[in-house]
Amino acid sequence: MTATWPRPLRDPAPLLARALREWSEHHPEHGPHQGDFWLFGYGSLIWRPDFDYTERRMARVRGWHRALKMWSRINRGTVELPGLVFALLSGGSCQGVVYRIARKQAPATLTQLWQREMPTGVYDPRWMHCETPHGPVQALAFTLSRRSPNYTGNLSAQQYEHIFKNARGIYGSTQDYALQTLESLRAHGIRDRALEALLKHAPRNTP
Repeated sequence: MTATWPRPLRDPAPLLARALREWSEHHPEHGPHQGDFWLFGYGSLIWRPDFDYTERRMARVRGWHRALKMWSRINRGTVELPGLVFALLSGGSCQGVVYRIARKQAPATLTQLWQREMPTGVYDPRWMHCETPHGPVQALAFTLSRRSPNYTGNLSAQQYEHIFKNARGIYGSTQDYALQTLESLRAHGIRDRALEALLKHAPRNTP
């Protein structure tokens, strides 16, 4: 049986070019860290960054929050049975981590990261003011618009239970993804009560 893949929502290449252009314009090769690139992680980027970095800090962004409200039709589900992944939605605040990527490695690292996070152009990459224990930094983060067709809106407890029980993609199940994120957040001293509440609907391995 041939797998069904979703069509790209938009071409991700111009979004990558814009992110690199904005970084180059606003983070010139002088000053602290010679204009190194900062990236904000709030979900799987915390426990599986898959790139080299020179520094990692705890960080908080205000005006955005982590939410398991984005359909995943490849990584954690399929077109026939979509799973869920985290998105950064407007409102509230979010604790996560920021990574400093050396300036020389930034273009190649971002190109690699785009293949993982932006194959269909679903996210809206934005520069975020991130508060860290060693001072603020401007970091790129992957946000989601509530107008996106990949935004789930409000799901019922029964829907979450069905997805946790059945949705699985090329990287595994939605349930395993959510549990691993929760464990990683806890390991970093971050408590996500909303995620804890959602995982009470998981059929096994509840927190």
